[in-house]
Amino acid sequence: MDATRVLEIFKEITRIPRESGHEEPITAWLLEWAKAHGLEAKRDEIGNVCITREAAPGKENVPTLVLQAHQDMVCEKLAGSKHDFLKDPIEYVIEDGWMIAKETTLGADDGIGIAACLALLESKDKTGKLECIFTISEETGMDGAEAMQPGFFTGTTLINLDSEDEGQMFIGCAGGVTTEATYSFNTEPAGKREALKLSIAGGLGGHSGDDINKGRANTVMLLLRFLYSQLDGGLRLVCFDGGGKHNAIARDCSAVVLTDDAAALKAAYAEFGQVIAEEFHTTDPNLMFSCTPAQAEEAMDEGSTRRIVASLYACPHGVLAMSQDIKDFVETSTNLAAVHTDLSDNTVFVCTSQRSSSRPACRAAAAKVEAALALGGAKVVHLSEYPGWNPNVNSHILKVCVDSYKKCFGVEPLVLAIHAGLECGLFLEKFPGLDMISFGPTLRGVHAPGEKLELASLDKFVRHLEDVVVNFK
Repeated sequence: MDATRVLEIFKEITRIPRESGHEEPITAWLLEWAKAHGLEAKRDEIGNVCITREAAPGKENVPTLVLQAHQDMVCEKLAGSKHDFLKDPIEYVIEDGWMIAKETTLGADDGIGIAACLALLESKDKTGKLECIFTISEETGMDGAEAMQPGFFTGTTLINLDSEDEGQMFIGCAGGVTTEATYSFNTEPAGKREALKLSIAGGLGGHSGDDINKGRANTVMLLLRFLYSQLDGGLRLVCFDGGGKHNAIARDCSAVVLTDDAAALKAAYAEFGQVIAEEFHTTDPNLMFSCTPAQAEEAMDEGSTRRIVASLYACPHGVLAMSQDIKDFVETSTNLAAVHTDLSDNTVFVCTSQRSSSRPACRAAAAKVEAALALGGAKVVHLSEYPGWNPNVNSHILKVCVDSYKKCFGVEPLVLAIHAGLECGLFLEKFPGLDMISFGPTLRGVHAPGEKLELASLDKFVRHLEDVVVNFK
């Protein structure tokens, strides 16, 4: 097993559509791959796959090791991109030591984990029994892990290959919940008011857990900030659309509005753009603001405009609490991920997500979001709650991985928890006593266009993983 082979397999994976909820092509490919390599494979009812390699001669008494990655990827692209994630291969470049998808997400989260598993399975390395688990729909609610039945795998030690910083070993993660809401609104004729489209584009975005404390712009929140400032000027909202996946920070958004004084609104928006560009000149230097003519025959009436804009602007976003036990570690956060208007039935749909290492704090954050949205008349539901993963500092696999890393590279790895959701929390709930760790190569910009994989870190990740698996006992 070497990094070159892992990268070759990952390049094959980038040609296979695998958007969350549409994993059928990658599921079928995994089963065919196993068949071609003479390995036992099974698929459960929901679509999880397990590929098994029996122990090498002399390794029959080594405990079974479970390696786990998820099949799906977050599918985000730049505004204007014609990429179709349901059929098009991911386009990437190798540049300055990185593998980069410039217009879309790369899918190294978690395609590189899949590739590492397959490279191990086909290698000539002498190992104990390996069970490689590939779950579905991790990115949209951990559906595969949630639906997995007892007995799908037999090992009691699991390595999750879904982390994004080489040299860091993760032994805990946040739990989370998705909170969605729907507003209904009344309309009135446009009359003599002029329609304008206000847009913000070019936000860096990023992972709503791992990047939530980096101060990046949420374009949905920014545009709401401007709209709220204009409510007393007679502004009427026609529609608002921005953001995408629940676990990504919103990079682009737009709103069509009606105004009695187009010149004044244009001037105010231009000034607002300058203020925001200065506020985010370091984290989001490519923010772009535009105000263009639009068409609208009707808009939300004054009452609907006020309650929806005010309620959304009051909805929290960002870090809510830092850990009292771990320095500089986010305990609780929330992401106002997406807002979309359906003019066919006069509704506005809102998607948010909350994360915390404390389940009560996570539920309190979700309740806080619900309160802000419900005060504006929205109907609110909470979906896809998943548990966190409490660290076990006495873990056997942790000691194995730390000792291996020191042997391979002469330095101690960092041992951390992460403010992002990993399937380990669900696995621990379903398979009590499971001993787990998570690590991976360095990825940047996950869940956003421009996602990239550092190739030097891939070399180290592969060397470390191979050493752990070969010498595990």
